[in-house]
Amino acid sequence: MSQRKPIRTDIAWSTPSTITVKGFDLCKDVLGTLSLGDMAFLELTDRLPTTRESVVFNAIAVTLVEHGLTPSAIATRMTYTGAPEAMQAAVAAGLCGLGSVFVGSMETAARMLQEALPDPAKKADLGELARGIVEHFHARKQAVPGIGHPLHKPEDPRAPRLFQIAAENGFDGPYIKLMRQVAKEAQSVYGKPLPINATGAIAAIASELMLPWRIVRGIGVMARAIGLVGHVLEEMRAPMAREIKARAEEEATAHLRKV
Repeated sequence: MSQRKPIRTDIAWSTPSTITVKGFDLCKDVLGTLSLGDMAFLELTDRLPTTRESVVFNAIAVTLVEHGLTPSAIATRMTYTGAPEAMQAAVAAGLCGLGSVFVGSMETAARMLQEALPDPAKKADLGELARGIVEHFHARKQAVPGIGHPLHKPEDPRAPRLFQIAAENGFDGPYIKLMRQVAKEAQSVYGKPLPINATGAIAAIASELMLPWRIVRGIGVMARAIGLVGHVLEEMRAPMAREIKARAEEEATAHLRKV
């Protein structure tokens, strides 16, 4: 009979008097020392960030905490209204909507960049890579991830600020340059302004931080959970979900109630 593969984790373990996380004593080394963003970086990379990495990673995470009454925030408020005894369910409902259109698009953009440039240390013609990327999406009549925004025009104000923070901390490498080239090429091919949006900037910066594209969406999940707890709190204090529901129902069925 073959032996079963042992179950193993290297993340955390406890004794009656200690808790160790990624090799650090939680009480002695972590509490009072690491910020929430630094702790997230440790979880994702198995090491503490440098001072510059900390600034950059915290900036991209903070960017994603809040963006108003987004679909995820509305879903959270609606779920809380129906199940006020389960705040965690309300937050989870909002997080379920972080997909290819909202927030989760950073994963698609990071994948696009990292697959086009698997080894950033090697010299590459970024203009040629950008043309190939845009041609790929244009031929399929798909939007290029990480560029354009329905509200923020002529540019998403978060993107230039994030790029500025990245550059000030030594992260202005090939992935950011490639993202810029993609936006430039897409504008030419699609015939309209398509500036880099927040998720495109975050995808490029996360790639500069050497975070694999498969976990880049996780930054948004972690950050937006904080924002959604804030929406639950506001819903407790100043409810609006029932009003949203009543107005939506009234407008959506108005044609059925006409005499």
